[in-house]
Amino acid sequence: MSWHYFKQTYLIKFWAPLPAVIAAGVLSTYYFGLTGTFWAVTGEFTRWGGQLLQLAGVHTEEWGYFKLIHLEGSPLTRIDGMMIIGMFGGCFAAALWANNVKLRLPRSRIRIAQAVAGGIIAGFGARLAMGCNLAAFFTGIPQFSLHAWFFAVATAVGTWFGARFTLLPMFRLSVKLEKVSAASSPMQQVDRARRRFRLGVAVFVAIVGWALLTAFQQPKLGLAMLCGVGFGLLIERAQICFTSAFRDMWITGRTHMAKAIVFGMAVSAIGIYSYVQLGVEAKIMWAGPNAVIGGLLFGFGIVLAGGCETGWMYRAVEGQVHFWWVGLGNVIGSTLLAYYWDDLAPSLATSWDKVNLLNTFGPLGGLLMTYGLLLAALLLIVGWEKYFFRRRTILQTLKEPV
Repeated sequence: MSWHYFKQTYLIKFWAPLPAVIAAGVLSTYYFGLTGTFWAVTGEFTRWGGQLLQLAGVHTEEWGYFKLIHLEGSPLTRIDGMMIIGMFGGCFAAALWANNVKLRLPRSRIRIAQAVAGGIIAGFGARLAMGCNLAAFFTGIPQFSLHAWFFAVATAVGTWFGARFTLLPMFRLSVKLEKVSAASSPMQQVDRARRRFRLGVAVFVAIVGWALLTAFQQPKLGLAMLCGVGFGLLIERAQICFTSAFRDMWITGRTHMAKAIVFGMAVSAIGIYSYVQLGVEAKIMWAGPNAVIGGLLFGFGIVLAGGCETGWMYRAVEGQVHFWWVGLGNVIGSTLLAYYWDDLAPSLATSWDKVNLLNTFGPLGGLLMTYGLLLAALLLIVGWEKYFFRRRTILQTLKEPV
């Protein structure tokens, strides 16, 4: 295999979603086994909000939520923090390889308002449910936590309402044609792509080098950062976004990403099951109304904002300013939930059981139950796809002149 072929096929071209999502499922399994925690991001974003408020003199360390998820240290000393730094580094390197970095401003104030409002709603909902599309969905279901199934179903419903809402006339923008004074020469574009590719290689070497140096002193932190780099490469090169998966399914009938997510969870589940049998403790959360309400808010919010936690991260480093606002909204929303947690938790979360399917149905029964539910989800996705296109064909036939 020549270097040119490898570069074009694996570093510059986008990757197919199915193998990439399955790879993310495998990597998340090893991440769990190596660090003892699951692939998650919004908990760390909440800590960022709490520590920013500390700088302003607010004693957030006294809030019940931060006593629960812990506020000690910094992103450089926490597993989640180092993993997220690795994710941003991996996303940035991958985007540079493909010459996919360009500053793109929001087209209107409506888009900025959508980004901030959607980010706040999604961040609030994610932390109410103790996880986003990762910890309470993609990595939560393979952890055999019942709360993740509640969240997943509620998220699907929330995205449906979000999709309907964003189709309202108020969100439709007129297309404006802009005159371009002069186009850059093809040679200039090639040179720029080469420079950015070299910069991407430098970023990749730097972030991996940082992770390896850290691993010599603090193995878990270094390994978390390396896994984060892997996650970043996967989500940027394959454009993995749960918002797109749901929104496309509801609006266009395309289900390729949704199917890939199901297969990714199926692969991850058997790996998590193996680690649990070896004595690693699964991460189980409260299966209460918080998971349902949080899922509804999260699903609606990510569609309104235009991106989920993985989606806004890779798009932000690609230079799409809209998603900087989404990230800011996420931090604000998750921090708001932390502020109100003590009022909401007793009735919505902490008074409900943490249900582990492996304990409820036995190890083999819990595994089979999980695969049965994943199969049901896959069949529902396929059924919706067939229904969508059959209905569209019928409507087109009715519109045709006799």
